[in-house]
Amino acid sequence: MDEQGILQRIHSLVDEERELREKAETSPPGPEHTPDRVRLERLEQDLDQCWDLLRQRRAKRQYGENPNEAKPRPVKQVEDYNG
Repeated sequence: MDEQGILQRIHSLVDEERELREKAETSPPGPEHTPDRVRLERLEQDLDQCWDLLRQRRAKRQYGENPNEAKPRPVKQVEDYNG
């Protein structure tokens, strides 16, 4: 996926995240593992991976490497970087 594709994916995920958060604000409190909350957690993980991939691509380009060699990293690895 090229940078434009990654950015489009990020925008799509952010839009969905915003919708789910707005929905959660207007809904009564419920169990922690509702489908919406599970989806929000997955969206956050997907966003972390997308941002990480974008940073990898930009760093590779900056240092004269092929940005297409950047690969998505596992969620756990990316979360450890962002935590």
